[in-house]
Amino acid sequence: MTDPAKLTADLIQCPSVTPLEGGALQLLDTLLSNAGFVTTRVDRGDTANLFARWGGQTNGRTFGFNGHTDVVPVGDIDAWSVDPFGAEIKDGFLYGRGSTDMKSGVAAFAAAAIDFVAASPPKGSIVLAITGDEEGDATDGTVALLDWMTESGEKIDHCLVGEPTCPDTMGEMMKIGRRGSMTAYFTVTGVQGHSAYPHRAKNPLPAMARLVDRLACHELDAGTEHFDASTLAITTIDTGNTANNVIPANCRATVNVRFNDDHTSQSLSAWLRSVADEIATSNDVEIAMRVRVSGESFITAPGELSALIAGAVEAETGITPELSTSGGTSDARFVKDHCPVVEFGLVGKTMQQVDERVEIAQIHQLKAIYTRILQDYFA
Repeated sequence: MTDPAKLTADLIQCPSVTPLEGGALQLLDTLLSNAGFVTTRVDRGDTANLFARWGGQTNGRTFGFNGHTDVVPVGDIDAWSVDPFGAEIKDGFLYGRGSTDMKSGVAAFAAAAIDFVAASPPKGSIVLAITGDEEGDATDGTVALLDWMTESGEKIDHCLVGEPTCPDTMGEMMKIGRRGSMTAYFTVTGVQGHSAYPHRAKNPLPAMARLVDRLACHELDAGTEHFDASTLAITTIDTGNTANNVIPANCRATVNVRFNDDHTSQSLSAWLRSVADEIATSNDVEIAMRVRVSGESFITAPGELSALIAGAVEAETGITPELSTSGGTSDARFVKDHCPVVEFGLVGKTMQQVDERVEIAQIHQLKAIYTRILQDYFA
């Protein structure tokens, strides 16, 4: 049997801080190839990605798994009680950067898939699409894998993303969708001048204050059937002005919006622009706006896939998982354009923290859940 905890430890020892591959995908490539999977490196730019398939495309359905081996930086290394890439075990926990997010998820599914096809080869196919660019800009990771799949005629019928989804207890939550995410960058431009002669200047600061107050006080919606209310947060306001007697010419602000399926990035951009134009006119300044969209909101309607995952989770943990759309973004926002996708993984309380760690028993439990999903899917 393939030990998912040992595989997690081996992956932790690969220092794969985005965009470095660190040997993690090479390790998985070798492991999966030796188990009979056909593997392909789908690298784009500086990003390494791995596609692995067991079984032919025309032989039944294909179940896919998506995950990532890249990790965030360790931060202040002196604050760690262990080597972040040492995979040290203490009191039943495996420590290391990426132990929770999400090398344990990748290891659990790889181990489940390898042992499953060896013990009971299914009538169908299993695909692992593993990226090294989830924690970064995510432009050359899962996106590149999906582009390559389209070009190569590869397909997945249903997909599971193994991100940590449980807040406190193993099995309590799965994700059937995610909110959209977008960032708007505003620059208000006036006329610089001496603060003793404000009538000779056009101060951009009052206009910016009115703009951000107007945006922050606006209620976007009250929530929808599967989503909480959308949120808007002012994250920066800056002039770069070091003089207390000079009215600056410019002021900049950043706004982050997390939105549900009541909106699209296009509709929100139009609203932001209309508010900015109104403030600019009434304050006799210019307001420029630039928008960056990280992903649109999406939902995989409760049905066959969510029931499959929930049934396996309940069978192994005794807990019926909540169907949630909470949290930030994940690569499921890209996969949803290819096939139905659901997310389930272990407890994520320490992900990206100092002394990130995972309970070893949970890694084995996660492998058991993933194994049951494969058994039920191909039954």
